[in-house]
Amino acid sequence: MTLETTRRLKHDTPDTDRRLDGMAQGVLGTGMDRPEGPLKVAGRATYAAEAHPEAMAEGYLVRAATIGRITGSNGDAIRAMPGVIEVIEDERMIRNAAQGMAGESPVQKQGQVWYVGQPVACVVAESFEQARHAAQAMLVTIEPDGTHVFDAEDPAAEVEKPKQKQLDQGDLEGAMSAAAFSLDATYHTPSMSSAAMEPHASVAQWDEDGALTLRGSYQLLKFNKAELADVLGVAPEKVRILSPYVGGGFGSKLGLAPEAVAAALAAQALGRPVRVVLHRRQVFETVTRRSETRQRIRLACDAEGKLSAIGHENLVSQLPGEVFSEPVAQGTHFQYAAPNRVIGHEIARIRRPAAGSVRAPGEAVGVTAFEIAIDELAKKAGIDPLEFRLRNVPDKHPENGKPFSSSTMEATLREGAKRFGWTHTPPRQRRDGEWWIGTGMAGAVRVNMMIEAMARVVLTGQGARVECDMTDIGTGSYAILTQVAAEMLGFAPDRVETVLGDTDLPPASGSGGSFGAASTSTAVYLACMELRERLAAKLGVKETELTLKDGLAIHENRKTPLAELLGEEEWRALGHLQPGKAGQEVRQATWGAIFAEVAVSDVTGETRVRRMDGTFAAGRILNLKTARSQCHGGMIWGIGLALTEAMEHDPRDGHMVNRDLAEYHLPVNLDVPQLGVHFLEERDDWANPLQAKGIGELAICGSGAAVINAIENACGVRVRRLPATLDQVMDGLIAQG
Repeated sequence: MTLETTRRLKHDTPDTDRRLDGMAQGVLGTGMDRPEGPLKVAGRATYAAEAHPEAMAEGYLVRAATIGRITGSNGDAIRAMPGVIEVIEDERMIRNAAQGMAGESPVQKQGQVWYVGQPVACVVAESFEQARHAAQAMLVTIEPDGTHVFDAEDPAAEVEKPKQKQLDQGDLEGAMSAAAFSLDATYHTPSMSSAAMEPHASVAQWDEDGALTLRGSYQLLKFNKAELADVLGVAPEKVRILSPYVGGGFGSKLGLAPEAVAAALAAQALGRPVRVVLHRRQVFETVTRRSETRQRIRLACDAEGKLSAIGHENLVSQLPGEVFSEPVAQGTHFQYAAPNRVIGHEIARIRRPAAGSVRAPGEAVGVTAFEIAIDELAKKAGIDPLEFRLRNVPDKHPENGKPFSSSTMEATLREGAKRFGWTHTPPRQRRDGEWWIGTGMAGAVRVNMMIEAMARVVLTGQGARVECDMTDIGTGSYAILTQVAAEMLGFAPDRVETVLGDTDLPPASGSGGSFGAASTSTAVYLACMELRERLAAKLGVKETELTLKDGLAIHENRKTPLAELLGEEEWRALGHLQPGKAGQEVRQATWGAIFAEVAVSDVTGETRVRRMDGTFAAGRILNLKTARSQCHGGMIWGIGLALTEAMEHDPRDGHMVNRDLAEYHLPVNLDVPQLGVHFLEERDDWANPLQAKGIGELAICGSGAAVINAIENACGVRVRRLPATLDQVMDGLIAQG
């Protein structure tokens, strides 16, 4: 039997050994290509909907057209339609996607429709076309169950004010009255969709022993497995989820979604595999959206621009019964110093589809609005926006005095300004034909997290294999886990195989919250350290005296091939990371600065982003290419947040009006200029033994604000309700004459 040993780490203290810096292979931190890249570009990477087991039937969701209590349906007539096998009307059909990490199933209430578009049944047929046709013919009788509210700002909305999310320090009102300059303004951001390229899809198949295998498109497999088992009423060990390739998630695939449950219930009832794939409109309606926000921001400063007060009070929306709410002020708590502080958080319980985590929940919209407000106050005070921010960078957490694990906000601001060419008097109202040209900037901040993760590394004389249920949602998990193992064990990357996306493998962190790379890479690191210790012991040397490079063990001026050292043996090690006090004793965060130049047409009000630069500090960069790609994606999302993206809801019943990619306007190639991305060299010992932090969500935080601030610099129009559509900008230009 092959021996497998385990190395555990409860991360309580900073790791100052920086053992990775002593490795010799030289692959970690480089822009190595994705190992799975050739499979993807050749169409050989199999996504969830491409699974096609024998005798597979097709399922199609039926959605509710109104809100109320379900009293009946024409299900029997639908069952008689050509090709239809069954209509699933099960009390376990879930109303909306789960949030994921909480490990809780979505709120259930049999026979109740909470929002327009909620899945209420699943029609199963021999072909997709037959299932779709029958589902569109299905009528569900719904009896209205009262009057409902569809707008968070409706005075009739039920509003909660969670005590734990309120803060009141000092005397904000007094500071506002005594300030040399102050601002009291309200900002709005719209509801938004993750709009991942790959729609949600699941293929479910039960075996004779009552075990379920689900091929799905999910981000957090160990949590998804628990959620699915809970909904179905089976033991978790009876559920296996396969998700080796995921075509984007952005939070929409954190938790279990309706199509997975529908496929599992249908396959169980029929005794044959069932595939359920959501079309784009179903994706918009049935998975979680980002909540719209109303943000009242109050700021006060003295004549030198030193902040004396910060107020950030927010209203978000959510379905009744859901725990999650958009943490709008998450970054406000520590981004800038001020002695007098008020943070408020309110949740309006309304009947729109459930809100959940969308890329950089909290800071994406909270930092955006806050950085626009900071810009406004800087202009009022007559201080350069860059200089204003530099004067207010805190040296410790301004609310509780905790030290920062690393504080690089000032460094990113200064380096970003130098690279962009920012001066203390940026150009304003420079003309280029019909276009006003201006520049803007913003700071970026995102909390840093780490969660429990496990990974197995198998070592042979010929190479290594990494195994865990980690997912790759397009972020580069295959690449960075390969690089960590290759660096630690001294192999070229093509000698390392990484196997992911299978809940039969050790439970990793999954992908979400920007914690995936740091958490699961640390588990791989721990497993590799265990193997290095065993190799060193076999050679009779200390691990710190052992160099592994190019398949050789180098020690005391001797080189021993690993193939000779291990022979036919296969060594296994499990790395197990558990978060500890290190995440509580300091404030961990990632930092950045974004600068943008825009052109605004004085004929149409159109805004074009001409150039954008971002400088970021996120600990050790594990793969330069995938990290830069993540920042490109975040900055593009920031452009969308500023200029194009908004989910529109009908005020009469809350249903989504623009529920497809034709009407939900994402930035396209012509909307995006050349993007500059730069990383500061940083090692954060508090983060983990790799000194790496999350990068996937940082770049969206503040990018939109840089664009909005540049619009004001160009033409004098200050937009406070995002996105900055043509009509808003045009109205502002007209108002200026």
